[in-house]
Amino acid sequence: MPTYDYICEANGRVVEVKHRMSEVLSTWGELCEQAGIEPGDTPAGAEVRKLATGGQVVKSASLGSGTAPACSTGGCCSGSMCGLD
Repeated sequence: MPTYDYICEANGRVVEVKHRMSEVLSTWGELCEQAGIEPGDTPAGAEVRKLATGGQVVKSASLGSGTAPACSTGGCCSGSMCGLD
């Protein structure tokens, strides 16, 4: 399930949550419920906005050595090793 970052303009907090791509969160109350956090003093109806920088950004540093294993054929490995077979 993908992760998304939301901001609440009423309190300035950015919260990361996981949810289906088809799901839409629009209020602080919905966001807090999804994240499992207490809303605090912020009204549950305060609007939230999904940020363009979601939590699913993969950086090259996260890929280990940064090189894929080489196949002897120079192409995709047999047996679905590359997920294309």
